[in-house]
Amino acid sequence: MIADWVRQVLAVTDVVILTYFLLINSSYLVLIVLASAEFVHHMRRVPFAGHEETYRSPLTQPVSVLVPAHNESAGIVQSVQAMLALRYPVFEVIVIDDGSTDDTFERLRQEFGLVEVPRVVPDATPTRGKIQSVHVPRERPDPLVVVRKHNGGKTDAVNTGINVAQYPLVCMVDADSVLDPQALLSVAKPFTDDPVRTVASGGVIRVANGCTVVAGRIVDVRMPRNWLVRVQVVEYLRAFLLGRTGWSRIGGLLIISGAFGIFRRDLLVEVGGLDHDCIGEDAELVVRLHRHLRRQRRDYRIVFVAEPVSWSEAPSSLKVLGKQRRRWHRGITEILSKHRGMILNPRYGRIGMLAMPYYVLFELLAPIIELAGVVLVPLGLYVGAINARFALVFVAVAYGYALLLNLIALTVEEYSFHRYHRWTDLIASVLASVLENFGYRQLTAFWRTMGMWAAIRGGKHEWGQMTRTGFQTVLTPAAPAAQAVPDRAQDKAQETAEEPVTARQDARAES
Repeated sequence: MIADWVRQVLAVTDVVILTYFLLINSSYLVLIVLASAEFVHHMRRVPFAGHEETYRSPLTQPVSVLVPAHNESAGIVQSVQAMLALRYPVFEVIVIDDGSTDDTFERLRQEFGLVEVPRVVPDATPTRGKIQSVHVPRERPDPLVVVRKHNGGKTDAVNTGINVAQYPLVCMVDADSVLDPQALLSVAKPFTDDPVRTVASGGVIRVANGCTVVAGRIVDVRMPRNWLVRVQVVEYLRAFLLGRTGWSRIGGLLIISGAFGIFRRDLLVEVGGLDHDCIGEDAELVVRLHRHLRRQRRDYRIVFVAEPVSWSEAPSSLKVLGKQRRRWHRGITEILSKHRGMILNPRYGRIGMLAMPYYVLFELLAPIIELAGVVLVPLGLYVGAINARFALVFVAVAYGYALLLNLIALTVEEYSFHRYHRWTDLIASVLASVLENFGYRQLTAFWRTMGMWAAIRGGKHEWGQMTRTGFQTVLTPAAPAAQAVPDRAQDKAQETAEEPVTARQDARAES
């Protein structure tokens, strides 16, 4: 009697799990279709995008580029040089040295001839670490400001940068990111096209592992040799590039990566800057902006631009990847819990009625259902609750469908942007799409479940250390700055509890 009851429960549960996988994969397909439509629209506009006109226009809004740094001495000089070389009419680079214990500041001082200047910094957004000094170049005309402060974490450093910023737009960038030359101009374009309604714009984060860097620029895009990183490349294309583009297409974008995003400064001040107490503060900021602006019934746009690219290093070891995914999912759990009043609330429009419920069903709960499927479907087959035909259908829907989505995503990327030029890279991408389903998905589901449990328990935010393997660089006599992002095989960056998720420590992106 009990055995029959168990078989019935397993049969019903397995059908529910199968339906869930069908729905979640179909939702990914819808997002890919929406993203493809956006890419077609984008490619048609490229010849008439007017980037040159934007660059020369006196109406283009100036930008303050915020570069929080903690123990980044290995590449801080080259990174700042690359930031200063970005193509944009008027901008400033603000480096916030968040209590570094290495020679980060000393290297900047020697390279740029920094001198301390008296400067009153307003308390526009809340901060915790006290500012020690503000420095600018003595003779060089570089639009550079370096702020030294006591350690308070990534969020505190960014909030300090917002307070120091003098321009109406602020762009958040990681200290070890490598930006395409046109990246800032492209990601700020929505503010030029629609200056009244646009409040935030995010750029895509790509994996730089395996790429060649010269003078702070990616000059040769290649798939990494590490298969763990290769799988992440495919994952980023599907989830970050196509997923976020799809959400942006329907006005439901909830995440802009703290590694590369631009915001209106006045609104950041209005909502109180980044949240010190949320581990995914970059995504929480976007959700809070939605909530604030919807409550005030203001017409606004938060968009994702797929063309500008910020390249960051992805984790190449299971240990670091596990820490990253736990942080990511803990952040999602905290954000959805903090803003649970928005879920299914008509007051917040498509954000409350579509985007937030989607994240609850298909992001928050996904790892639990994934693990349940791995355990319960084989168990149901073993006890006779389901037959072999059902098990095959489950494998086709859960894993075959997912593989198809990866292949579609690779095809869309290849036809739209064609970043990978070698057939060997494309073949590696296809193989990585297959390998993702064997162990990688199950491991990340386990790590994400642990992150959710950590958020429920409410334990202390711990980021530990992240070992970077660095980018491949080329040294040339004509370009001594080619040491743009030096080999960091032995460099370990201490991360703080407030540091957001991006492609570097993790894909420290953008969910």
